[in-house]
Amino acid sequence: MSKTPKAPKAPRHLRTWLHGGATALAAVASLVLLPFAASPAQAAPSAIPSGMTWTVLAKGTDGTIRVGADSATDAYNGDTAATATLPLLCLRVNGSAVPAGITPDFYAGWARGTVAATPPVLGKSLTSRAAADAICAQYYGADWREAEFHDGRYGANLEASGGWSFWAYGYVPEGTRFWTAINDQPANPWN
Repeated sequence: MSKTPKAPKAPRHLRTWLHGGATALAAVASLVLLPFAASPAQAAPSAIPSGMTWTVLAKGTDGTIRVGADSATDAYNGDTAATATLPLLCLRVNGSAVPAGITPDFYAGWARGTVAATPPVLGKSLTSRAAADAICAQYYGADWREAEFHDGRYGANLEASGGWSFWAYGYVPEGTRFWTAINDQPANPWN
């Protein structure tokens, strides 16, 4: 009868070391991984800036148009990557009186002038408000500039400034988004 030989026992110190090492490794791994499990996932910040865009919201019967923010607009961070090519919304403020049928308010003020859109421009080419204003002046004349979020006026003598949209004279194509400036948020292609 042959006996099956027993496997040799590992020395006691080796078993202790392996057991202790595995425990220590598990403890270190849990400490390293704990911050990842305890914090929510965060998107990496984009290296490409974004700009705020507006669109046509309504057309009046007397050559007026309402432009402004819609559900796609992000007035706080910008909604369109500066790698996009879109028309620039331009405004010429000339003191035009509020036409009959428009009652300006905070969210839909009167811009006291005329809007127009440039041909599409690359957002990255809008390196500053001055650069955007220069493009409007190039296409329409020295008294034109980029339209801004707060250009709508309301109240007695139009002394108050609102936001989100405004009425003006002019024509811009419907179904198109336009680069529009905002002076108090980092939501411009140059921010």
